[in-house]
Amino acid sequence: MKTITICNGYNYIWNMHQLRLFLLPISWIYGLITFIRNKLFDVGFFKQYSIPKKSICVGNLAIGGTGKSPHVNYLVNLLKESTKITILSRGYGRKTRGFILADNLSTGSSIGDEPKMYFNRFNPSVQVVVCEKRAEGVKKINKILPDNELIILDDAFQHRAVKAEVNLLITDYASLFSSDYVLPAGNLREWKIGKNRADYIIVSKCPSKITEEAKEIISKQLKFNSAKIFFSTIKYGALIPFTSTLETNIEAILLVTGIANPKPLIQELEKKHTLKTVEFPDHHNYTISDIERIHQIFDTFAVKNKAIVTTEKDFMRFSEMIETTKMNKYPWIYQSIEIEIDRKDIFNKEIKEYVNTI
Repeated sequence: MKTITICNGYNYIWNMHQLRLFLLPISWIYGLITFIRNKLFDVGFFKQYSIPKKSICVGNLAIGGTGKSPHVNYLVNLLKESTKITILSRGYGRKTRGFILADNLSTGSSIGDEPKMYFNRFNPSVQVVVCEKRAEGVKKINKILPDNELIILDDAFQHRAVKAEVNLLITDYASLFSSDYVLPAGNLREWKIGKNRADYIIVSKCPSKITEEAKEIISKQLKFNSAKIFFSTIKYGALIPFTSTLETNIEAILLVTGIANPKPLIQELEKKHTLKTVEFPDHHNYTISDIERIHQIFDTFAVKNKAIVTTEKDFMRFSEMIETTKMNKYPWIYQSIEIEIDRKDIFNKEIKEYVNTI
């Protein structure tokens, strides 16, 4: 894969260090504001709505890119056969507002790419709802879906106005919250002490052969009950075509992403393919001109066995544009992924016991 170097590594690291030092006073102010806000919730000055039925929140301390969605998928697959589940999300990046119960007419634009992905995967056995005000969303779910038994909240760890019974905190193996700073000097939404609201911490995107020694070191860095820390790895599934038939013996891939951290996928595809990447911002709303640009880049490939690959979340937005663009003339594919959790027997048992306890 071609890489364009903007500056040498030493200067880049030094410049980032200087920028962090410059922004630290702002981070202290921001961190103090979030700390006071959390304390006001803790002491009851700000009211919390406790979800009356079973509830699990999947969240993080950092902004984006930790892999919350695959862990939501994992929970749903674990519980859907025995439990009536509703997934509640803000629907980040959607062009609508308010409460929406996803249906067959919902699109990535109307409910957000992640909720659309959940709907496509789990409909009709699981309901998907979007509402930026989570407490309002929970109340409406209980009203219109009275038989629902479990609400899984996607990315609601900082939404203190609603209180889930179980909180799963996800942190990226390559960017642990224990080594990060509060915004804007770093990527944390609040100070690291926020981890104490979590019931479990899952270290995501770990190497497939992570050692027990590495796990022990990370557990010490996180300063959390090691029995409640789990480690997950990405398991890459099939390449699934969504326009023309799947090319065989693919040699070259143009990878198109609009996610926070495409690096793990890049590393995976580089193992077997010549790779070129086109990266857009997280939750990017693709346009016809974006599609045309992508096709122009793809046409410059000198090999025959080639394809355009994107993520499953990006596919939710691209799928709306197939009929209005020339996408059908190109081999578009999305990469399916799942996760595997170490000590999964323990993790699964504890989650099931919580959900099934009356």
